[in-house]
Amino acid sequence: MDLKSNEPFWLVKNGILESYPSLKNDENCDVLVIGGGITGSLIAHQMIKDGYKTILIDKREVANGSTSATTSMLQYEIDVPLFELTEMIGENGAVASYNACSKSIDDLEKISDEIKSTAGFERKKSLYFATKRKDLPWLKKEFEARKSAGFKVKWLDADELQEQFGLEKTFGGILSDQGASVDAFILAHEILAFNVEKGLKIFDKTEMKSVKYYPDFNEVSTTEGFKIKAKKIIYCIGYESKNLIKEDFVQLKSTFAVVSEREKSLPDNLDKMLFWNTDEPYLYMRTTDDGRLLIGGGDEDFANPQKRDKIIGKKEGEILKNLKKVLPEYQFYSDFTWAGTFGETKDGLPYIGEHEKFKNSYFVLGFGGNGITFSVTGMEMASAFMNNKSHPLSEYFKFGR
Repeated sequence: MDLKSNEPFWLVKNGILESYPSLKNDENCDVLVIGGGITGSLIAHQMIKDGYKTILIDKREVANGSTSATTSMLQYEIDVPLFELTEMIGENGAVASYNACSKSIDDLEKISDEIKSTAGFERKKSLYFATKRKDLPWLKKEFEARKSAGFKVKWLDADELQEQFGLEKTFGGILSDQGASVDAFILAHEILAFNVEKGLKIFDKTEMKSVKYYPDFNEVSTTEGFKIKAKKIIYCIGYESKNLIKEDFVQLKSTFAVVSEREKSLPDNLDKMLFWNTDEPYLYMRTTDDGRLLIGGGDEDFANPQKRDKIIGKKEGEILKNLKKVLPEYQFYSDFTWAGTFGETKDGLPYIGEHEKFKNSYFVLGFGGNGITFSVTGMEMASAFMNNKSHPLSEYFKFGR
């Protein structure tokens, strides 16, 4: 499965920052992390910090899967609104899930500082706004739910949205203090390089072929015939988990993104902001640390990479048309357009924990618009699992829920 179009912006912009050798001999470790994207890098970081002998493998170059195609909007907001999630799983679980995403933004800033990251982590506010009058009642309900849960939010009416952000044809929105953005491609590379210095072994272009399960360890065989003995395996393979786990637990979607040419200075009303609206599929946008406006949307069911990539030009037109509706005065000059694949779950939550068919193993699978923040939460949860401790979110993020 190809998780991106041939030219995702972050890969074109940054190039291959680091390359690691493929596995050429048998190895053993405490923890084998499978998947070298932003999720795998974060989990490996936690495992090294906890003192485990850790190996990470990826069938591609590291960070060349969905991490090279992500738009890296870091939000505490989950794709399923808080009031709806409360109806689905109860208030405790819903608020805890939102709080975990909020905490993850703070934690990711600490990690960025710890490794002296140059990936452009930047704090931003987030605006969730309605472009259809029919969405206004439930959006106001969502505002009250977030306010009641203790999140720092402010309601803005249509006039205030126009005055503060230049947005036209809107009916109201929720302004949140908590949010951020980052270049996840660079960050993943930096986290991995930081931990190689601390003993992490990385083998890219190394694909798992099969696993044998024993009482106290697993033995992974690669396509090249080498073996890795690991006491625990942590799968950080995102949407490709669909190939490994046969039950229908996630729906794959294609999303499309456009980034503008660089500008000397971005408008103050757009800079340091995350925007997304209540449309289905929703339009989302943010600025980048090198002076661009990034816009995404046009989501539809994933069929195959060829069909997805064939309609990139059409989707670019749709996205820019929707942008023109809300920002008619903004002159957008396209620079790159690309596509990616993501997973959508029934409740907007990730799958983090054990699966009955995979012994001595854990999964950390962040889905939807919160893949990165869910992965940060996954660090804390994986650390607890390794110490045979429970985690308060396990019940809400488990398989079979």
